[in-house]
Amino acid sequence: MLAEYFPILLFILVGLVVGVVPVVLGLALGPQRPDPEKLSPYECGFEAFEDARMKFDVRYYLVAILFILFDLEIAFLFPWAVALADIGLYGFLSMMLFLAILVAGFFYEWRKGALDWE
Repeated sequence: MLAEYFPILLFILVGLVVGVVPVVLGLALGPQRPDPEKLSPYECGFEAFEDARMKFDVRYYLVAILFILFDLEIAFLFPWAVALADIGLYGFLSMMLFLAILVAGFFYEWRKGALDWE
């Protein structure tokens, strides 16, 4: 029974080797010459203009939430489209209701001005 899991174990080991070995080689063989500019907070040669705790505009977060929302919508649409023949009319109507709710939320955000930039 354990022999059935060998390809999965091999895949995980190869993934770890491909991910970890270059990092270790870079740390071991790379030059280590820190100077004050490299150790500065932003490594760009000058100090930051403002405090790192400055406030962001709320619209930034609204657009980010909308992006995540519609990105997840696409993640639901692909398996639905593949299984559409098997789920029938009930599955189709369920997805149309889901899309209608998302579109209604999108129009609400649009009318409230969440997508307008000044």
